[in-house]
Order: sequence, then structure tokens, then C-alpha cells
Amino acid sequence: MSNYKTVFFTLGVLQIILGIFMLIPITTQLVYKELDSSFILALVITIIFGVLFVITNYDYDKKLDLQKAFLLTSLSWITVAIFGSLPIFFSSLNLSFTDSFFESMSGITTTGSTIIPNLETAPKSILLWRALLQWLGGIGIIVMAITLMPIMNVGGMLLFKVLNTDSSNEVLPSSKEISIKLIFIYLSLTIACCLSYKFFGMNIFDSITHSMTTIATGGFSNYNQSIGYFNSGKIEFTSIIFILLGSIPFIAYVKFINGNRKIFINDTQIKTFIKLILISIFILFLYLFLKNGKLIFLDFRPIIFNIISILTGTGYVTGEYDKWGSFPIFYFLILMFIGGCAGSTTCGIKIFRVQILYRFVINQLKKFIYPRGVFIIKYENNTVNDKFLASIISFIFLYIIIFFILTALLSLTGLDFITSISGAATSISNVGPGLGSEIGSNGNFSKIPEISKWILSVGMILGRLELFAILILFLPSFWRK
Repeated sequence: MSNYKTVFFTLGVLQIILGIFMLIPITTQLVYKELDSSFILALVITIIFGVLFVITNYDYDKKLDLQKAFLLTSLSWITVAIFGSLPIFFSSLNLSFTDSFFESMSGITTTGSTIIPNLETAPKSILLWRALLQWLGGIGIIVMAITLMPIMNVGGMLLFKVLNTDSSNEVLPSSKEISIKLIFIYLSLTIACCLSYKFFGMNIFDSITHSMTTIATGGFSNYNQSIGYFNSGKIEFTSIIFILLGSIPFIAYVKFINGNRKIFINDTQIKTFIKLILISIFILFLYLFLKNGKLIFLDFRPIIFNIISILTGTGYVTGEYDKWGSFPIFYFLILMFIGGCAGSTTCGIKIFRVQILYRFVINQLKKFIYPRGVFIIKYENNTVNDKFLASIISFIFLYIIIFFILTALLSLTGLDFITSISGAATSISNVGPGLGSEIGSNGNFSKIPEISKWILSVGMILGRLELFAILILFLPSFWRK
């Protein structure tokens, strides 16, 4: 295993960092007089394993080839989910390891599904830890999507290596410099969100935890009613603003800092993302208006908020959207699949893949009309070659296939059709709440079978790591030199 010392050394460093972050909820335990052995024991175990990994692999080779990059990406998320579950498992909540792992995986993948039945009575340290896991998962996926996934060419992400090179001969900084800028931007947005929440009425603890899960578009809340608990238009508007800021490509912020002041109005993904939100709001407004017959019966706030929350995979809720009728349920499933922009904290298929698939379909139709015509697909003035196109189409096809497999597996565990199909969608799209009375807008995942939770956990990691980064590890040819 000497060839993989780079992987295990890095995993050790990540575990040590995770252990250091456990000091934050320990401080919270002291402040709120909840001190017990849960986080201290978890910290000790995590640090010990991290140090052992570092010491035994200290003479690692600093080169990271493609094979090791895939392995490191998958193991990073899995090990953080395992060690991140320890404080939850050791806590006074008395949860099984399955439930603890599910909650941790939901956190680090920024999914937002929860198995804690009564969040209001949960320890403050656990609530903060859940938020921290989502916050770390958010910045982790941004850095990975911008610096590592393009090299791995996961689902057409190599296209962004081309797009992120300025045609004016001014190339973006190195990966290390980009990562530092991304962390600074991410932290700045989190602080701004926290201050805004505090200004508009949240207490300091709620503003800290909700700011982390808002920017990460994760959706973990401290209350069973989610953001709806506060019943505040100002808080919901603040949440919408910062969810949107977390949903656009973070490389756009870097380009803005580097002097491209028009990036936010010129970026194709951002423009399509905003258009999709506006169109979705109009469609649901029209549907509910026709259904109710009078405009006065419509509550605009939950419509706008839940569309943005579901599309971005945040999962905050302000109303029971699953009681609006059959069409909104179907439409929300579509939004779950689409997701936000690549290079952001959002999940799903991503806007750029949908854009390129749409252009591919249009080109195919044109070829029927003009058989001798030559049609080139372009994205942001760059030609989308066959390699990019094949990667994107195969990703979308595989995404749909895995969704149906997850749905079938969940059905076999005894879940009803709506719970199975929405559970599969919410896990692979990393959204959070599902549909139906059990896992719907005001429900949770505590009562579903344990095997269902493991299936959903697999769906979460597959969706978060863009499918290929996990599945390629199961191909024998991948391990051959």
C-alpha cells in the first residue's frame, strides 16, 4: 500500500482538522452547561486515528495521480462522515450508529435530511456540530469542484478548466491561491449572513448555525418547522439572498475580485439559473391562482421561498408544500434534479449540464432539417467537443438510472411509492426533505427502516461526489496499473 501513502497521509490531516473543529461544540457545551464526554471522546478517537495515519505515511510521495485523486476524494467524504458521526453517537440523544452516520452523512454532503425527531430539545452542541458539518461540506465541495473535479473530468467538469482560463492571457491563479480566495469568500459570506440574521431578530446561536447551513445550501435548522419557525418575512428574505449567493459559481467571485466586474451579469449559468427561478415562480403562482380561484388566497412568501430552497437543494421550508396539490409535487421533483450552478454549494444535475443537453437536442433536430449542415455546440464562446458532450450525457443518463435503482431499493424496504421516489430524489440531489407525511416538509427520517437509511446514505454520497468519483472505484480496470 506504499503507493497510496499520499492518500492516507491526507486523510490523517483531514481527521486531525475535524478533531480540532470539535473544540467548537465543546466550548458550546461549556457556555450552555451541557458538558459531557460525547465530544471529548470523539475528539480523542478522531485525533488518534489522524495522527496514526500521518505518522505511518509521513514519507509519502507528494505527487497525486488520477487514480489517487479519485480514491482520496471518495475516502475523504466517507471518513469525515464516519468520524463526524461519533459525537452524535456518544451524545445524550441515544441514537444508533446507523442514525448517527445518517445524520453525519446528511450534514457533510449538505443534504439536510434529519433523523432527530425533536430538534428543539436536542443539545446545543449537537445542533452546532450539524451546522459545522454542513459548512465544512459546502466549502469542501466548492474547492473540489473547481480544483480537482476538472482534472478528473467528472461529468463534463473538465469544461470548467477551459472556461476558467481568461482569454485575455490573464490566467486565474494557481489552485492553492484559488482555494485560499474561495475560503475567504465563503467565510465572508457566512459572517455577513450571520450578522444579517442577528439584525433581523434571530438570537446569536440561531444566527450562527443558520448562517453556516444557509451558505452551504444545506438546510439543517434548529427547529422542526425549519425557517418557518421564525415566521418572519425579513428572515426569509435574508435567507433567500444568501441561498442565492451560495448557489452561483464561486469562481465568479474570484473573477470579480480579479477585475471582471460584469461576471455576474454575463455568466451563462447564472443568467439561466435566475430565469429558471422566475419561470418556476410564475408557473406555481398561476397554478395556485387557477386552483384557488382568487388571488387573495395565495401566500406569495412560501411559494418563492420553497422554490428557491428546493431548486438549490437547501431544504429549508416555510410551509407544507406537499399539500399544495399533485402538480407542485411533480414540479418540485424536477427542480430537485436540476439543482444550481456548478462550482457552488448546490447539488443536482447542475444548470450547465441541462444547458448543454438542451443545445445538443436542438442541434440534433436541426440535423434532421438540414442533413448536410454542420452545427457546433458552444458554451460561453467555447466549443463543446465530443469528449465533453459524451461525459455530460453519460452523467445525466447514469443519474436517472441510479435514481430509479434507489427508488426500487427503497420500495423493497417497505416504503410507499411517494416516500420511495421522493427519498431517492432528495438523497441523490442532496435536497433534504422529501414528500409525503413521513419524510415531507415537516417530517423527518427517524421512523424509516435502518436499511433504508443506509440506502439513502449511499445516494447522498453518490450525488455529492457527482456519481463517477465513487462508482469508478468499483471497476477492476481502475485498479490495474
